Amino acid sequence: MTRDQKIVAIGALSGVISMMVAVWFLHRALPAPLGLTSVGDRLGYALRWDMVAAVPLFLMIGAVGNARAFSKAIDPTLGAESRSLIVDGRVADNTTQQFLLFLAGSLGLAASLPAERMTLIAAAAIWFVAARLAFWVGYRIHPLYRAFGFAGTAYLNLCLIGAALWLGFG
Repeated sequence: MTRDQKIVAIGALSGVISMMVAVWFLHRALPAPLGLTSVGDRLGYALRWDMVAAVPLFLMIGAVGNARAFSKAIDPTLGAESRSLIVDGRVADNTTQQFLLFLAGSLGLAASLPAERMTLIAAAAIWFVAARLAFWVGYRIHPLYRAFGFAGTAYLNLCLIGAALWLGFG
């Protein structure tokens, strides 16, 4: 294993472990929502948290738009993007992909979870925001350091989708 591969592996592993610990802790610490008696109530609860999870994507799109508006990269066909603008664009692209998976997983899981377990959705959304911001900061420092945030969200999404499929069809 090369030095770079070790850096990525350590970052990814620490991201997955941090995700498991954070989601478990937040799930236990957050107050249980009241009045979620129907599937529609649970989906509505999840959608409110999905809006929270969309905040990093909005910030990233805003950062790209502002950087373009105030630089020679205002015309995206010129190839005049700075390194930071390229990174921010890639972060926004990946966050769009991760958010789409998060949205599907959180809504699928909310449809099957009992009301007393719905804090898992809130915990996942809070972690999603933190991990996406860590991905952005890590990528800006050095591309190898994006592994923590990437793995922290990719494996969160895998767990959400896996649990939704298990509970929905298992």
